[in-house]
Amino acid sequence: MTLARILAIDYGGKRTGIAVSDPLQIIATGLETIESKALIPFLKKYFAAEEVELIIIGMPKNWDETDTHGTALVQAAIKKIKKEFPAMPLKTVDERYTSKMAKDAMLEMGMKKKDRRVKGNVDVIAATIMLQEYMQGHNL
Repeated sequence: MTLARILAIDYGGKRTGIAVSDPLQIIATGLETIESKALIPFLKKYFAAEEVELIIIGMPKNWDETDTHGTALVQAAIKKIKKEFPAMPLKTVDERYTSKMAKDAMLEMGMKKKDRRVKGNVDVIAATIMLQEYMQGHNL
């Protein structure tokens, strides 16, 4: 039985949504939205407090598998993460539907319009959806 978390990153040019699994890797929970430039210091602090066995990061692609405007940003972030934490496994996941699913989820939850407009809410929910799908797809 594993007792380490999986951390999911929905990386963006300005903001990054972060979600984590519980130690048993059953439930994904939105952690927070941070400024993207603060990602490495945030990860250092988080890894010092919690055991994490894997990072997943959403890789933006177009429907036809070509790169989007965000693909290079995510690739640069991956390089920084791998340089800073070389022993930490990192996998990319398809994030094509996550922002739309996050917006739909906020509607279904009855979130007020002004709260749905807070972009950070979309980022952290998108990271949570990515993580939950990853865990379901890997039968964790």
